[in-house]
Amino acid sequence: MEIDRADGRTANQLRPLSWSRNTLHRAHGSASWSQGDTKVLAAVYGPKAGTKKNENPEKPCFEVIWKPKSGQIGKLEKEYEMILKRTVQSICILTVNQNTTTSIIIQVVHDDGAVSFDDYVFQYSVFISLLPCAINAACAALVDAGIPMKHLAVAICCCLAESGYVILDPTKLEEQVTLISSQYLFADLSEITGIIWLE
Repeated sequence: MEIDRADGRTANQLRPLSWSRNTLHRAHGSASWSQGDTKVLAAVYGPKAGTKKNENPEKPCFEVIWKPKSGQIGKLEKEYEMILKRTVQSICILTVNQNTTTSIIIQVVHDDGAVSFDDYVFQYSVFISLLPCAINAACAALVDAGIPMKHLAVAICCCLAESGYVILDPTKLEEQVTLISSQYLFADLSEITGIIWLE
């Protein structure tokens, strides 16, 4: 039995992907990454001499700055910065460019993969397919900047629909009826990282 998706894709089919590199001319490396209507711009600046406070000067330091499409950065975006920083540290070679800082700026251009929960007291948004798009953009920007890497990283989101089917790369509408969502990062065949969001 096949699952019917609003955009006509099969359960294991991705939204159209497109990317380009060197999109920003003042950055040392940059990339634009789109998955359907979700679009992220990543810029890499550095490596610059010196590390940030509380960082090991014998290793390169990476800082990640997340810029939402609108509004201020919240708790979830801070968590995304942490996840992205750990991802970058796991794929980059840490024995070169010691005592340097490389900045990675993630700018959300458009997000088709967001679910908003409105309440009288607070508003909370879960960006399910946005984080994988940002990881892919950051990896492409690091390659464009010539940052030495052990391997590339690729990230994807999948969800369990109410029908019981697992669907790959959900849209905003599909996320609204999701039972459970998970994001996967493939940085190496020996390492698979999953981040799970319960809905």
